[in-house]
Order: sequence, then C-alpha cells, then structure tokens
Amino acid sequence: MLDSPATRTLRGQYINGQWVRAARTFPDLNPSTGALFAEAPDGSRTDAAAAIEAAHAAFPAWAAMKFTERAHLMHRISDIWERRAPDYIAANQAEGGGWFGKGAFEAHYVTEVFRSAAAICYQPLGEIMPSEYGKMSTAVRSPMGVISVISPWNFPGILTARGFAFAMAAGNTIVLKPSEDTPYIGGLCFAEIMEEAGVPPGVFNVITCSRENVAGMGDEMIEHPFVKGISFTGSTPVGRAIAAKAGAHLKKACVELGGKDSLIILEDADMERATQAANFGSFMHQGQICMSVEKVLVHEKIYADFLPKFAARAAKLKVGDTADKSNVIGPLINDRQVARVRAQLEDAIAKGAKVVVGGGINGRFVEPTILTGVTPDMLVYRDETFGPVVPVIPFRTDEEAIAINNDTEYGLSAGVFTRDEARALSIARRLETGMCHVNCSSVNDEPHVPFGGSKASGLGRHGGRWSIETFTETRWITLDRGGRPFPPVF
Repeated sequence: MLDSPATRTLRGQYINGQWVRAARTFPDLNPSTGALFAEAPDGSRTDAAAAIEAAHAAFPAWAAMKFTERAHLMHRISDIWERRAPDYIAANQAEGGGWFGKGAFEAHYVTEVFRSAAAICYQPLGEIMPSEYGKMSTAVRSPMGVISVISPWNFPGILTARGFAFAMAAGNTIVLKPSEDTPYIGGLCFAEIMEEAGVPPGVFNVITCSRENVAGMGDEMIEHPFVKGISFTGSTPVGRAIAAKAGAHLKKACVELGGKDSLIILEDADMERATQAANFGSFMHQGQICMSVEKVLVHEKIYADFLPKFAARAAKLKVGDTADKSNVIGPLINDRQVARVRAQLEDAIAKGAKVVVGGGINGRFVEPTILTGVTPDMLVYRDETFGPVVPVIPFRTDEEAIAINNDTEYGLSAGVFTRDEARALSIARRLETGMCHVNCSSVNDEPHVPFGGSKASGLGRHGGRWSIETFTETRWITLDRGGRPFPPVF
C-alpha cells in the first residue's frame, strides 16, 4: 500500500448530528494506484443500532415539519452539492476510479435529485373516494419512520441520493450505509453536506464499515424493530438475501439489482447513433453500471457493417489512471471484479469466442473488449459481467432478438434502434425488462422517472412519486358525515 499526500481525513461516522469515531479504521484505497485515499471508520452493529435509534427519535418532529420547510432544506442541500461539485468530482476520480466526465455527470445529477425531491413535497399525497354512507373517505400516504439505505460503489452519488432523497422529503428519517469501497463519496460526503445544510440531528445518519463487518451491520439495518423500510441498490445475490430478510420481518424493501441488458439494432437503424450508443452503453465507467449494455444484438443484414464501426470507436477509448482527464476507461473497483471479468473472458475464448478488439488486462485496468462467436453455454452470455467486455451477436428476426434478450434471469433495461417507432414499441412491449429506450442506450435515468427492473433485477421503483409510493404507507381515514347506521341489536 502506498501513502499519498492527497490522503483525505474523515471525521468519523455521522450519528445524531455528531461525528463519532469508530473503535478502529480500515484502508480506503484509490483503485487506480493502490494509494491510500483515507482511513475510513470501521463501524459495528452497535453503531448501526445507535444510528437507528437516533433516527427513530428524530422521526416525529421531522414528519410533523411543514412540507415547505422540508422542501426548502432539499433546495439548500442541492445548492451546497452544486457548489461542492469540483471536490466531489476529484473524490470520485480518486476513491471510485471514475472518469472526470462521469464524476461531473454525477455531481450535476445529484443536485437535480434533491430539487426533484423538493418538488415532491408539493404534490398530492392522497385522494378522496366515494362512500356509500356519506363519509368523507380519504386514502392518504404517511411517512413510515426509519428507512435503511444501503448504497453501491459504482455510481455512489446518484444511487445514494436516489435511495434516500424522496423518502426523506416525504418525512422519513434515514440511516445510510455506503459501500466499503466508496465510504466517502457514497456516504460521508453526504453527511458533511447535510450538516452544512442544517438538517436536524438524527434525521440523516451515516455508518460505515469494512467488508468484514458488513454482515452484522447489514443485519441490524434490516432486523432492528425501529426500521420500517429498506432501500438497497447492488448485486442480485445480496439483494435476494436482503429482500428475504425484510420479508421475514414484514418490512417493505425496494431492491434495484443487476442486469444483463441488450441493445437491439435493427437493419434500418441510424448506424452512427447506434455505434455510439453501443460504445457508451458498453464501456461507460468500465461497464460497471447495472444498465450497461452486456449484449449487442445486430440484425444480420447490417452485422458486417456495424461490427468494424463499433470496434473502431471502442479502440479509441483511452485506458488508465483517471487522475488524467483524458483516460475515459479507468480501473475496475477491486480485484474481485477483475477476477470475475477475467474468468468470463477466459471461459469465452476457451469455448470458441473471438476477440475483435481489446482483451488485455493489466492490474485493475481492463481494455474495452468486443467479442464475437459468443454462445449460450458461455459465462459472458449468461452472467452479469459488470466490466468492459461485450459480445456482438447477430439475429435474423425480431422474434429471435426478443428471445435472446429474454433468455436471462435479469430484466432491467434495454435499447432498440430502428427508424420504425411502431416496430420498436411492438418489440419493447415483449421485452421482459422494467425499462426500454427506443433509439437510445439502455443506460438511461432521470430523477423523476420510475426506475427499476423485473425478474432478478429487482422489486419496487425509485424516483419521483414512485419513491413516495415505495416509502410511505397508504392509510384509509374517514369522517362520518352520513350517520352510518348500526344494527339495532347493538
């Protein structure tokens, strides 16, 4: 491990409005260089319980706060995020291994998440229903209480903010545990901003831990009786376990998980836009996005034209330490991810796949790699890759493309390229995905949209009013104005 003059000092975990030092720390490393980014607090299950209890105590006052005041706080948070964007971008490069442009996109996007959350405060939270007995019959949505948020390392700004901003704006209180790979940009930087914005103590809490302590802290965030809902973004195996534990405790869980997303390119597609979408969707942030294009399906009539154009684009992407802004392809986040990608690549080549471009692995840096000859018996066809490796697969008919897309346990996002929008919509309706984008990449998101997948890609929806539906309770409340009669015997 290398020491670095750029090592960041972290003040501790953030519990009940106070910075609390953990009994020990763990090394938080720069994935590009191996240098020490920070010594991060290695919290415990006890710390998680303390944060949950603080959030529970803060809930009544926060839920009762005027919605306008909560909205103003959301705007204040957004303004601070916007002002601190350069610092976030630099930290994203150093702690997360992200390209400069990726960090800039995240920083801008997060400001919009909080502005969108502020807007939600002014939206209707119920409806009036007819009543046979003359009652004023209402269905209203009420905040639940403490929401546990477990966020990932790949887009730690966006996926953390999305996981809690709407729930918090609705009157819930938050306990956040970021990934052990990005404890600062996924968690403690949010705490700094909440403190500066004047969010009341206990409303927002951040706890961090090493990989060794994840299981105990995670269990507490699900099992503690004060926790009413869980927001998780991450891998499907972990999401399955979290959803199962939440279900055992009859708690609501919104889990946004992995994907094996296809980009379907029909014979009349705009070739320039389609190759750019394939390049962006496959290799943005080294393919470490749940919505990444992991199969490029190309109509056989244009396959021979498409492949070299796509390969030429991929070959131009520079690989290296993202401290250099010109390096678009940075490192994979850790050695476990490299091993996963290497295993898929070696398996594919051993079974007959051909490397069109890329294929090199140097430490944590994996070249943008395009494969042909990929078949269903290969790991890269079946399993989520989460790295910059993508097969290009020809198809003959729309039905065949749909079948290849649906031939997976996942169902997150997809893209369809064609000049015939009616044909695209017909295909989109038959894809087993939670989202589909016509003439655009599978990698798409906006703060106010219903984001989520089907099958093994998750349950529930994040974003806008769909987050409100996920993290509030629907209650039926009536005013008896018609004098509903009771049986005379009573």
